[in-house]
Amino acid sequence: MEAKLKQRPSALEATAAPGAFERHAWTWMRISGVLLIPLVWIHTLLQDVIVGVHAIDVNYVAARWANLGWRIFDVFLLGFAFAHGMNGVRQVAFEYIHSPRARRITAGVIFALWLVISAIGAIALIGGVNQEFPLQQQ
Repeated sequence: MEAKLKQRPSALEATAAPGAFERHAWTWMRISGVLLIPLVWIHTLLQDVIVGVHAIDVNYVAARWANLGWRIFDVFLLGFAFAHGMNGVRQVAFEYIHSPRARRITAGVIFALWLVISAIGAIALIGGVNQEFPLQQQ
């Protein structure tokens, strides 16, 4: 007589009913991951290969952000990357946290961190660059 070992359910199976939040989070990870590929390559080629990190300073950023298109590009890059990463952190945490209450608390803390840091990033992108802030060497 063989004893059947009970396997722990995965994070998706443990909390998801069809159409639930976990299914949307799972789908989001796939979509954002695919969209991040061209965004990251464009960013890397432009900043590291074409411009070069040695030439990036506050004046370069100010000139780049003067164009609305680059701000929108940066919003998408930062938004997709950060949301994708925070959802990944949530998934990893759920692999180790099994209590429904602890999962809710963890998800709430991760969401609050995501909201605060995203708000800081949005303020930076909307506010632009204050070129008079850095000390100018003369």
